Amino acid sequence: MTHSTIKQSIHNITTSNTGLDTLALRLGAGSIFFAHGAQKLFAWFGGYGLEGTGGWMESIGITPGILMAGMAGSAEFIGGLLLIFGLLVRPASFVLAITMLVAIFTVHIDNGLFMSKNGYEFALALLIISISLAFRGAGSLSVDKLLTKKLGV
Repeated sequence: MTHSTIKQSIHNITTSNTGLDTLALRLGAGSIFFAHGAQKLFAWFGGYGLEGTGGWMESIGITPGILMAGMAGSAEFIGGLLLIFGLLVRPASFVLAITMLVAIFTVHIDNGLFMSKNGYEFALALLIISISLAFRGAGSLSVDKLLTKKLGV
């Protein structure tokens, strides 16, 4: 891989449209993803941790439960932090969108739209935010924007 190829790859991943419009989306969704991931991985914020979440996932047919809980929790925890800081927002948002699709179709879809019946409305909102950020990028106040300027890409 040549130096110019590496620079082009970094540019493609970190490029972002100028503006502050994504800041609220990044901070809000990033905080939610971070907290949900921390619940799954570390039992923070009233969560059940890896074993508890893994056991629940096994009980609804998502196997192997601990591995799946680790993958979902890691995507949410790390992805949430990346959104908050505005670092690698496009790839993080893509992974988070996939995570929300899996949540919608494996856990929530049969319950209908509304959260009052464990429906998919909240996961759908997070999916839409993730897709928007994947297309839009991190925005002006982000590490991605700083990297792009520093590296001259």
